[in-house]
Amino acid sequence: MNGNAGSISGSMAAPSLRWITLLAVLFALAWFGNIGYRKLVKADEGRYAEIPREMVASGDWTTPRLNDFKYFEKPALQYWATATAYTLFGEREWTARLWTALTGFLGVLLVYRVGNEIFGRPTGFLAATVLAGTAIYAFVGHFLTLDMGVSFFMSGTILACLMSLRDGASPMEERNWMLAAWAAMALAVLSKGLIGIVLPGTALLAYVFLQRDWQRLKRMHWLSGLALFLVICVPWFVAVSLANKEFVQFFFVQEHFQRFLTKGHGRYQPAWYFIPVIMIGAMPWLFSLVAGYVNAWRTAPAGHLQAPAPAASGAKPFQPTRFLAVWCAIVLLFFSASSSKLGSYILPIFPATALLVALQLQRASRIGLVTQALFAAVAGAAIWFVAPNLTKSAEPSLPAEMLAAYVPWVAGAGALLALAAVISAALAWRGLRTAAAVALSLGGLGFTQVAGSGHESLSPLYSAHDVAQKMLPDLTPDTPVYTVNTFDHTLPYYLKRNVTMVSYKDELAVAIGWEPDKFLPDLAAFEKRWLADRKAFAVFAPSDFAALPAPLKDTMDVISIDPRRVVVKKKPT
Repeated sequence: MNGNAGSISGSMAAPSLRWITLLAVLFALAWFGNIGYRKLVKADEGRYAEIPREMVASGDWTTPRLNDFKYFEKPALQYWATATAYTLFGEREWTARLWTALTGFLGVLLVYRVGNEIFGRPTGFLAATVLAGTAIYAFVGHFLTLDMGVSFFMSGTILACLMSLRDGASPMEERNWMLAAWAAMALAVLSKGLIGIVLPGTALLAYVFLQRDWQRLKRMHWLSGLALFLVICVPWFVAVSLANKEFVQFFFVQEHFQRFLTKGHGRYQPAWYFIPVIMIGAMPWLFSLVAGYVNAWRTAPAGHLQAPAPAASGAKPFQPTRFLAVWCAIVLLFFSASSSKLGSYILPIFPATALLVALQLQRASRIGLVTQALFAAVAGAAIWFVAPNLTKSAEPSLPAEMLAAYVPWVAGAGALLALAAVISAALAWRGLRTAAAVALSLGGLGFTQVAGSGHESLSPLYSAHDVAQKMLPDLTPDTPVYTVNTFDHTLPYYLKRNVTMVSYKDELAVAIGWEPDKFLPDLAAFEKRWLADRKAFAVFAPSDFAALPAPLKDTMDVISIDPRRVVVKKKPT
């Protein structure tokens, strides 16, 4: 299938193997080079670093725990991966983020392989270039959440289906790729729950229904595929359910159906929420994304990059671009309908859109490519120009001097994007489409890496690293640490131990109900425990510390204070 790629645009040649290898090495260095630069920040990074740390410390890899409370909101795959990284390389910021960065990197390689196989060269190279420089993808790939992992495995499911169901696939290719799809779907479920099977399954059924292409369902290898899915996916769910009677109700009912149908998790957004997220997150490829998605519905069976391979007898020709468009639509519709929304939830559409953008880059006019690059240049210049105004957002909990330290990073990121985009526009004008795409991708990736790295200047406010360093010299294994009416998820990670939560339950309210003896319900209970301790530490919000009764405050020495927390040590008695 690779030999038919030239029918749309002979001017967009694939780089040589030497250049692809060089660019891949440089991309790997740029992608992984800063994953250990920033301190972990609350809440997601602290949470998803601490749970695997507790797995390693306890030796229990079945029941996830956060601050020693059972944590059943998500399955265990990423926790296992991170716990393995800790075991092999130590507990560090880069090992905490390694799974996120690795799955993001593998996603780029995946679209390279699939793009070349389905649409021919240079589509795979262009799709990888696009995905690497897409703002939201690069950002989430360097921020510790579960979203990149589940995005990789759901995208793997869809793209493996694409490879298996395509016209002209040999029987062995069809079987192997479909089994890979079943395996990826199981790993998606182990990454973040039932969406790993619901969304790919719905997309496949939607495509079959829209195309009236029922024959595709016969090529799913149901028996062997389901068997593989169950072998991979079921053991942990059985083990954790047997070990914890609370798991089934909490995980399947509360964390799936109630999260989707109700606003109880405090993440409600309007139905149109993901439209601006996609528009901003797709930068610098927004123009090509819109045009590529529209053309995905209009094109011939395999796009008009290549002549379609003969379909099996009685089957309709498979339409890969439309299949990708259906997938994107299903993800968008599903999360738009949900009552719980975060911007990163939409991430699974971007590997598919990278392929559609790559096709669009090859069919776009020279003026279109120049316009896209100049739009990115204007956006970068605007960011550079307005960056100093960040200090106007200062407030007591976010001082102007810290924002001022972040300004050069944001300004530099905008300037880098603008410069790369201008170079891209010049290359596009000269007809060097591939080089123009590479330049624009470098601008997008560079912008995200510089702006993301610069957030380290704000880490004293968003991370407990610094205060933990002040506590550790005097902290012994039997010294209690209290967090009063507050909870910073990074504190247990940096202290390498659990803390006693007081009054504030955060997301652990249900789990605290299962093990209430590990929690202090109010200030009176804290005061009683504190006065009985020979040695102890406590963390307060500044306003709560100021409101403490004077006799209680007299028992405390302040060892650290910043706009968001006060850390105290009990005075010797």
